Amino acid sequence: MRSIAAFLILVLIWTSGLLAFADRVERSTPAAAPQPADGIVVLTGVSARERIGAGIDLLAANDARRLLVSGVNRDLTREDVRNVSNAVKRLYDCCVDLGFSALNTVGNARETADWAKAMRFSSLIVVTADYHMPRAMLELGAATRRQGVQLQPYPVATTALNARRWWRSPGATRLLVVEYCKYLAILGRELILSLGPRDHGHGPAPQKG
Repeated sequence: MRSIAAFLILVLIWTSGLLAFADRVERSTPAAAPQPADGIVVLTGVSARERIGAGIDLLAANDARRLLVSGVNRDLTREDVRNVSNAVKRLYDCCVDLGFSALNTVGNARETADWAKAMRFSSLIVVTADYHMPRAMLELGAATRRQGVQLQPYPVATTALNARRWWRSPGATRLLVVEYCKYLAILGRELILSLGPRDHGHGPAPQKG
């Protein structure tokens, strides 16, 4: 009986956390206008077009000096990414860098840390999907901690996700549950291991415009 009670308590805690996570995602968009920063980093993935477009808009508004698109598919060219972003060629050629080494959020964080160090940036605006932002901020915070980089979240709303009614859609439910579990795993790693120093010297450098 005690084991059953303990299991039910864990389920209740987990479910409460999921609801709080979904509420956090819902409240994160529309994103508030960020403070100017040295750079902008866009993490690619689902809804990459919207993410890159949001980053380009911030760059065009002079909210930062340069922009990194992290985790670009290696089969794409610079022109392919520009076409996706609808960026003005002059702005794109001068101020947008592409990173091809990242395959996941951990890779995004390492790629971003390398870029920020190379550019000597001390502040970044982070652009990614609303549901992905909590985990992304954990990973990027851990990767850039020793560099003292200040991070500002700029979440992009996921059109396929209505956080208020996510449980009515199997796809939205799966998306939030999977992301919540990943977030818990990273949060647990942070709490237990405190991460410590990381090696950010691996992988090819981003292509400069």
